[in-house]
Amino acid sequence: MKAVLQRVLSANLKVDGETVSEIGSGLVVFLGVGKGDTKIEADYFIKKIPPLRIFEDENGKINKSIKDCGGEILLVSQFTLFANTSHGNRPDFLGAEQPDRANELYRYVAECLKASGLNVKLGVFGADMKISQVNDGPFTVIIEKRPEN
Repeated sequence: MKAVLQRVLSANLKVDGETVSEIGSGLVVFLGVGKGDTKIEADYFIKKIPPLRIFEDENGKINKSIKDCGGEILLVSQFTLFANTSHGNRPDFLGAEQPDRANELYRYVAECLKASGLNVKLGVFGADMKISQVNDGPFTVIIEKRPEN
């Protein structure tokens, strides 16, 4: 599983020209589910994201979590995080999980983040989404957790 977290002042997600989700200050989290990922990997992200201190405190220090700030999360499934670009000019996505299983884990992460008290908005799994965001910083963090065999 991989996630790209981008700190934002606001974000808006549209499908077919219609706004589906929007958030104010918080995080846009692009979540990729890889082959073989399970709830074990998902639980790592569920535990890691809420307390991650990537927001500024009153002194301008990176010392607050999204929970501390009362920020929102826009969670977007993104299989392209598993692009393999090691050969040729066209990436393959063979490392991404099958859609049904990926959607199941994506929804599991969303529900658990919501259960932790966060305001989580979703993208539309498998849709052609248009996302507008005002990055804050910019501040981008990549988190990765692979299944342990």
